[in-house]
Amino acid sequence: MSDLAKKLLNKNLRKNRVRAKITGTAERPRLSVTVSNAHVSAQLIDDVAQKTLVSATTIGQKSTGTMTERAAIVGADIAKKAKKAKITTVVFDRNGRQYAGRLHALADAARKEGLEF
Repeated sequence: MSDLAKKLLNKNLRKNRVRAKITGTAERPRLSVTVSNAHVSAQLIDDVAQKTLVSATTIGQKSTGTMTERAAIVGADIAKKAKKAKITTVVFDRNGRQYAGRLHALADAARKEGLEF
């Protein structure tokens, strides 16, 4: 098995282990975060109804700065949109990633805007 295949397999195992423990409802949706090399995306998902309630991303934006700064912008944006949708509490889904760096910046920005998790 190549190193890349093993790395992806381990990430999927971590992702599935986290997802087995958390689910999103209409009252407390799941905040799923995806971080790629170029973009950051976040969405609030109701797993019971299988619907995305709110989403925010850096795709299509002319935002500048480091990826950590962009993640903080997405975190603040998702929290503002959640307030408009009358959502105050969420379950955080880190998607198999380590809670550090960009993910931590997104979570802190969302908490500063009033989102609880």
